[in-house]
Amino acid sequence: MSNRSLVIKSGFLRAPLSNGIGRYVGQLQRITLKFCKSHPTSKGMRDFLENHLLDFAKENPGVVVYVKPRRHRTPVMLAEYLNGEKHWVAVKNFESLHIQKWLELMRTQAQDGSAMRLRKMWHTEFPSIQGPWSPFTFMNPISNITKFPDNQLGAAPNQKPTATEILLKMYQAEKNHPTKSIGENIN
Repeated sequence: MSNRSLVIKSGFLRAPLSNGIGRYVGQLQRITLKFCKSHPTSKGMRDFLENHLLDFAKENPGVVVYVKPRRHRTPVMLAEYLNGEKHWVAVKNFESLHIQKWLELMRTQAQDGSAMRLRKMWHTEFPSIQGPWSPFTFMNPISNITKFPDNQLGAAPNQKPTATEILLKMYQAEKNHPTKSIGENIN
């Protein structure tokens, strides 16, 4: 048993500032790509920078991209979001494709979601003033004073025949009396 759950803040999943109501605002503000020019652990990062960085920058004009070469250091991606949070990923020995996928994940999420312990799987900002729904919410109040078993309450509801039942009845009538018209057999 670890004490990690005591340190992680808890909360509910929510969209930042009602994002998506009105228009969508991308939450990734800037991304910093740190790498080494000569170390083999940065080969995938260098390949991404040479071949795919310009495409990413053209597709995402709202994201500022910084490229920072560092000598003899592990390659790192640092994402900064509009709410001030930072999220970094060490991409040591990653291929260019994996770096693209991590970059896309950082671009589409609002923050580092793994840093929050979820209290519940669901949450609403506007709970009902009538209370939660139950199967007994719209039940007839006469059932509170009725002695069970009751034949009247236990009886199946009187329902009209379905379209399939009507068609089957018409088919049987036509089969039994082929000379009568279809309209005469319904009654």
